[in-house]
Amino acid sequence: QVQLVESGGGLVQAGESLRLSCAASGNDYIIKRMGWYRQAPGKQRNLVARITSDGSTDYVDSVKGRFTISRQGKNTLYLQMNSLKPEDTAVYYCVADVLRGSLRNDYWGQGTQVTVSS
Repeated sequence: QVQLVESGGGLVQAGESLRLSCAASGNDYIIKRMGWYRQAPGKQRNLVARITSDGSTDYVDSVKGRFTISRQGKNTLYLQMNSLKPEDTAVYYCVADVLRGSLRNDYWGQGTQVTVSS
């Protein structure tokens, strides 16, 4: 089993910054790709950004130039969020594409709330 724990959410004003962190733990696994999703109230959970094991990144258009995804080592993921807008308000989830033996699955964190006031 692999556990993901997010931290760093909170309440900020528009234009301010936050950094989310996600720490993975477990035994005998390889993380192929990690990413951040978000889900606003009454809406679907959508991809925000993702990063592969070789460092390639991908962002949704609405956060390009404002958010930066990065990894530290094998097990820690960050999302630096600058120039936050009220529409960025959501629960943010960390996800890891994990290979354990011959099995490949997505593991999700519990989510961290980000609220941006206008």
